[in-house]
Amino acid sequence: MSVPRATYRIQLTPDQDFAAVRELVPYLRDLGISHLYLSPSLTARSGSTHGYDVVDPTTVSAALGGEDGLRALADAGLGIVLDIVPNHMGVGDENRWWSDPEERVRVFDYDPEDGWYRRFFDIDDLAGVRVEDPDVFALTHDKVLELVRDGVVDGLRIDHPDGLADPAQYLRRLQDAGVAHVWVEKILSAQHPVEELPDWPVEGTVGYEFLGDATALFVDPAGEEILTDLFAELTGETRRFDEVALETQRVQATTTFSREVERLRTLHDVLGIADALAGIPVYRTYARPASGDGDDPLPSGPSSLSAADRDAIAASDAPEELQRVLRLEEPGHGDFVTKFQQTSPPVTAKGVEDTAFYRYVRLLALNEVGHEPDRFSLSVDAFHARNTARLEHTPHGLLSTQTHDTKRSGDVRARIGALAGMAGEWADAVHRWRALTADLRTGDAPDGVEELTILQTLVGAWPLTADRLSGFLQKAMREAKVHTTWAAPDEAHESAVIGFATALLEHRPFLDGFVPFAARVAARGRRSALAQTLLKLTVPGVPDVYQGDELETLSLVDPDNRRPVDWERRRGLLASVVADAAAAWPGTTEAADATTVGQATDAGADPDPFSDASTVAFDRRKLAIVHGALALRGRLPDTFATGAYRPVEAGPGVVAFTRGDDVLVVVVVRANAATDDGGAAVLQLGPEHSGTWESAIGGPDLSADGPTTVASLVDEHGLALLRRRRDDR
Repeated sequence: MSVPRATYRIQLTPDQDFAAVRELVPYLRDLGISHLYLSPSLTARSGSTHGYDVVDPTTVSAALGGEDGLRALADAGLGIVLDIVPNHMGVGDENRWWSDPEERVRVFDYDPEDGWYRRFFDIDDLAGVRVEDPDVFALTHDKVLELVRDGVVDGLRIDHPDGLADPAQYLRRLQDAGVAHVWVEKILSAQHPVEELPDWPVEGTVGYEFLGDATALFVDPAGEEILTDLFAELTGETRRFDEVALETQRVQATTTFSREVERLRTLHDVLGIADALAGIPVYRTYARPASGDGDDPLPSGPSSLSAADRDAIAASDAPEELQRVLRLEEPGHGDFVTKFQQTSPPVTAKGVEDTAFYRYVRLLALNEVGHEPDRFSLSVDAFHARNTARLEHTPHGLLSTQTHDTKRSGDVRARIGALAGMAGEWADAVHRWRALTADLRTGDAPDGVEELTILQTLVGAWPLTADRLSGFLQKAMREAKVHTTWAAPDEAHESAVIGFATALLEHRPFLDGFVPFAARVAARGRRSALAQTLLKLTVPGVPDVYQGDELETLSLVDPDNRRPVDWERRRGLLASVVADAAAAWPGTTEAADATTVGQATDAGADPDPFSDASTVAFDRRKLAIVHGALALRGRLPDTFATGAYRPVEAGPGVVAFTRGDDVLVVVVVRANAATDDGGAAVLQLGPEHSGTWESAIGGPDLSADGPTTVASLVDEHGLALLRRRRDDR
């Protein structure tokens, strides 16, 4: 298998099974996709809607079409990257290993004396698997490895490697078994500290780092103070995000995961366990206790800890005795250290992603997996630095803007992120709307956090049905765990908040001001969304397209992001785009006038961005960018797989770079950045860029013989993707 040109994530269900996906192959091939990226496909619990509750890892799911269906899909013309779940299995009678007391002890991380078993997060019916045992590894992986050997599966996506006892050993076993291409669902800290992927034999992660970088790049830092003040005014919360998150992690460690903490105490009764689990500033450390296996090629004992591991342990502020144990400086506590490292990831995930993200709602675009809300913005220089590092360390890691686990689609995040560039107007509007809708409140419901969540969600996903809004808000409130929870729902409070939110959808005084404001945000957000899409398709890495996201996708958190995709509409639009490869929104291939670049962010060709005509035009432009960029990747595979990434100076509001010697990308980040300070931003092209460059996405061509104004080569959305003619290199 060669490095994928691009992957396309498919969420398999009995209604969207292998046979149904096989029917999509011609469309996806025409789009430019090289590999299907399938959700878990081994036999899961009956009625499973996601496949992560595997009950038989030795067979392919009959509900999805069985092994014959998977093999037929592999023969249809696209490669396959398969998502697998080594950390846990579903419990119950359908799992014959769980039902057998002897097998239960062998296969699962289970103590028959007291009935304790390691869970996946706080889900009691998903039990941890002892995949570190070679026999258990063989049991749970023989079928997958057979599919790899037979060429049915080209690469693997590893779900939740941080739950494993020894991720490094596990990934080395996959490599030794002949799996050449592996991506890990590893969430790396974006700051405090900036975390690097451990030295594992993998292509990279599933792409959350790029998602966070691209989002922050388009958030205007000028809006931070205003949005911070608005959040504090409405909620009374003045702490930094990391302080809020530490509190929620501590609560999770002492409540939801108290059984895990108690288990750790039975292994080593030392002070500070819960606080240390919460205080580790990354998901986990990777100390490897000595195994006693003389053939183990990996470091173990204190030498197995990286400098980053040692820094993380020190940052936890754990008592020195506990820190020494976690650094493997006190012999005899290997099992404790392993279990501690398996426990800190769920404490972090439930405390941060599934609690603090729903409380600290200053700007919801930043509340995303792999990002941290206190990294408000990212400069162009920092974005270049991140891409340069990506090319050096994980040149074939995935690049995502949406996954099945994200809180919002990239298009929704782009709209909400645009609020930072109009923060004063947003704050004024929020105050007006609160006054206009005061009569819709029920007592103290909604509170300030809930109200800001409602308004940002409406702006980000407008137009939004009452059913979708209600489902999202119920989940958001229960995840926040302030007034209601999954375990103890307060239906009266939930009803009051949802009633307020859905009443807004028909409240004429509110809508008269909200809809025009949301239209301006949508126009800006669409411009940002197109830019982030182009960057995903061109920076170092392998772009991943989540199912349906080649058109505008206004999805919220799961299960909203698993709604059926209108494939026929996508087929029809792609046929139209292919027939007119110069398709553009609003339909020009001329260079934008220097005085109008960015003006479309407020007006656009259609004054109503929510009209059918405007939506179709945007969908065509987004699809044309995806198709054009992937076609270019297909023509120049080496350029994008291994070609150099060289930034080109164009000022603080423009991202410009070359890939190899024959691709030039220009993206205007801020509205009107091409004409900042009354003058034209200039792309500093040198002799090495001379020649004729042709647009790959329906924009203007370029004859380069020196510095060039940005406005002369980007389209109305501030974008350019150009290929240098071969005879001009």
